[in-house]
Amino acid sequence: MSLLLHISDAHFGTEQPPVVQALRMLARDRRPDALIFSGDVTQRARRAQFAAAARFVESLGITRRMALPGNHDIPLLNVFARALQPYGGYIRAFGHDLEPVLQGADFVAIGVNTTRPGRHKDGEVSPEQVERVAALLRNARPGQLRIVVTHQPCALPNTQDETDRLHGADPAIRAWADAGADLVLGGHIHLPYVLDLSQQPWAASRRMWCVQAGTALSSRVRHGIPNSVNLIQWKAPAAGAPRTCIVERCDFDATRGRFVFAPAEELVLG
Repeated sequence: MSLLLHISDAHFGTEQPPVVQALRMLARDRRPDALIFSGDVTQRARRAQFAAAARFVESLGITRRMALPGNHDIPLLNVFARALQPYGGYIRAFGHDLEPVLQGADFVAIGVNTTRPGRHKDGEVSPEQVERVAALLRNARPGQLRIVVTHQPCALPNTQDETDRLHGADPAIRAWADAGADLVLGGHIHLPYVLDLSQQPWAASRRMWCVQAGTALSSRVRHGIPNSVNLIQWKAPAAGAPRTCIVERCDFDATRGRFVFAPAEELVLG
């Protein structure tokens, strides 16, 4: 069995120390097998913010981990850096691989860099990225939970955030569903939710799920929803048994100074 901690949108530079400490406590108590960080590591892509983020990730004590850049991890005000070295700060802190693949005995998580320096905050997935991910999904080992990680959301529960949806999401979801994806993890809009992608208007061909995380640490919460992260539990089923995974949403409770659990969702996979 594997337990994965999914965090997003920490926005170092706006992090709240009590929430930082509470997330360390959660990692210490639950001991996740891997960390998946789906972008917006910093607020303004500054060197000190990246350094603080890297120290925090190290402090969680999770040795197996992957991270992606978000749109906030590209300089906004430094136009020269944005044009010439848009990922320079991110690379110094988290390495050169902007589309990492994290392999576990019973899961694979495939990163997709959906940021584009020219798009400001919007995200995009290209046909070449769609095919790269599909090929990796097709090569997943039997029994693995197959995860795709983006920054911008591939699906939305309401129309008010539709402009924040990933450009190119429709053909990407259809191709990844056909290739065997189970979950697409993301962040960006600071809104935690789970959606069945096979029930969307542009329906995926099989049961797969969009799993979004809220903002892990930032003061920039939305819709009255507190800081939030996800824990994903997966155990490969016995032969003939249904494939399911469990998503536990964990919200920060300021009165208790810790993350508390919302009701867990058991997701039936295709």
